Amino acid sequence: MISWTEVLGLVAGACTTAAVTPQIWKAWKTKEVEDVSVGMYLVLITGLALWLVYGIIENDIPIIATNGTALLLNLFMLYLIFRYRH
Repeated sequence: MISWTEVLGLVAGACTTAAVTPQIWKAWKTKEVEDVSVGMYLVLITGLALWLVYGIIENDIPIIATNGTALLLNLFMLYLIFRYRH
């Protein structure tokens, strides 16, 4: 059975993971990314990758699930930045 702390971790992770979706949606629809910071996404992606490794080492499902998903979303945003940057 899942504990309340795991539920808390999943909800917190879902919120932080979902935070990037408005930026992705805007970039995809408008194809405008000139004002989006590549450096910020590189640092964020590095942090997410490290959290994912930590979650795997600790076998912590909420950390693995949320940071793995967030990593994929932010990598997609980085792809959009490079694709639409002039």
